[in-house]
Amino acid sequence: MATDDEIEGAEGKFPQLAQYAFSNAYRNALDSGQSVLVSDNGFLVEVFPNGTRNIIRQIDPPIPVIVGSKLTIM
Repeated sequence: MATDDEIEGAEGKFPQLAQYAFSNAYRNALDSGQSVLVSDNGFLVEVFPNGTRNIIRQIDPPIPVIVGSKLTIM
């Protein structure tokens, strides 16, 4: 059974692993000829492999999160 320190150590790697996974998924989608949706300056934007960007719609601003805070998703 993992100790609290081991669990916290593993949880501390989540942001870096998530960034890596999302970055790879983004590149893989574009490399395979597919478009991707991104949030950019308050807009939902479709990005195409050739670099063309199409604004889909305006979206709510992001919710600020303090590094190290813990959130409960219900």
